[in-house]
Amino acid sequence: MLAFILRRLLQAVIVMLTVAFIAFMLFQYVGDPVASMLGQDATAEQRDALRADLGLDQPFPVQFARFVGNAVQGEFGLSLRQGRQVSALIVERFPATIELAVSAAVIALIVGVPLGVYSALRRGSFGSQLVMTASLLGVSLPTFLIGILLILIFAVLLGWLPSFGRGETVALGTWTTGLLTVDGLKHLLLPSLTLSIFQLALILRLVRAEMLEVLRTDYIKFARARGLPDRIVHFGHALKNTLVPVITITGLQLGGLIAFAIVTETVFQWPGMGLLFIQAVQFADIPVMAAYLCLIALIFVVINLAVDLLYFAVDPRLRIERPTTGH
Repeated sequence: MLAFILRRLLQAVIVMLTVAFIAFMLFQYVGDPVASMLGQDATAEQRDALRADLGLDQPFPVQFARFVGNAVQGEFGLSLRQGRQVSALIVERFPATIELAVSAAVIALIVGVPLGVYSALRRGSFGSQLVMTASLLGVSLPTFLIGILLILIFAVLLGWLPSFGRGETVALGTWTTGLLTVDGLKHLLLPSLTLSIFQLALILRLVRAEMLEVLRTDYIKFARARGLPDRIVHFGHALKNTLVPVITITGLQLGGLIAFAIVTETVFQWPGMGLLFIQAVQFADIPVMAAYLCLIALIFVVINLAVDLLYFAVDPRLRIERPTTGH
């Protein structure tokens, strides 16, 4: 167990250093922060002085080491567009993105797993075929088109739900949430549903495929031969083993929801990190772009490590010690 954790931690450190290097290269080859901060009318002396203050006159390894050290402390400098600390911007936007991603993941799990089980147990029925057709549409349609269709139906035609913004929020220290207000929940519904559609369809199809595979195994046939009721066979034996790979996919997809919420946040003008990143790209705000890359990589690494440990705990085959061969 300890060796497994240490190996995963080493891999995580290597991944983070690689991403940090890529983010650092943005400062070197995408725009000139000195020109962005001083403008075109600055003198050569002013440029040299600012370059020295920022440490840009130092050798490449020294600059990279300083960048990594600051990144570990959560410091990425000032936003070139807003003139504020990037860490402060991240703290402001991070709760909105987490709230959106977690809500989408919960919707995908609550709806996707039961529908996947139903379509596997009722294979060939009209309801199962309808569910699979809908899942195919969910996988095929682009997220922005789903968002626009939902806005057209529920915001424009029916007028039931708001189409943009986060609504009323409540501050819990530095964390803000709209889950405690009715207006916040209304604003969250459409974007979270939009973001969840693809994940829901993916989980549905995965659960169905795994369930059908498990139902064909020998131990399920043996359980039926013992006279166990279908409810025990399906939900006590088959579903339990079906959920093992679903845990891995769901965990990794949560990181994907956070990273790729950019489109949904743009469509609904949701004030999260995705919208902040899009604005940073438009204005070549390199510190914000670098911070976003490092933070998303860290989220993926942490979730991947947690999923590996959970998978290790759930699947007993991974805990079997390999026999050592003596000579």
